[in-house]
Amino acid sequence: MLENYFPILIVGIVALILAAAFLILSKILGPFRPNKNKLDPYESGMDPVGEAKDRYSISFYLVAMEFIVFDLEVIFIYPWAVRYLEFGVGTFMAMMLFIVILFVGLLYTLKKGTLDWDLNHFKA
Repeated sequence: MLENYFPILIVGIVALILAAAFLILSKILGPFRPNKNKLDPYESGMDPVGEAKDRYSISFYLVAMEFIVFDLEVIFIYPWAVRYLEFGVGTFMAMMLFIVILFVGLLYTLKKGTLDWDLNHFKA
């Protein structure tokens, strides 16, 4: 049974060896000419403002979690939507319950003001 996984193990080992070899070769052969512009942190084309240790508002994390939840919702709903005619009424009701639960969660976060992008709201 485990002999079926032997080719996968070989490919993984080859991939690790190649990755390490390319990293080492780029370090050895690549030019290293540091200057002030290259060593500055890059912030989407903007000069960094403030310290890296600044605190973020909790709203930032809540919006990120909502994005993940609704991204996962699409992953679950899309395959169901493609083949929903083949499923029975029970599957349809289960998916509607799933959507309602997510919608109630969205209403809750809207009521809490998570998606308010007022600048005064984000001050720590």
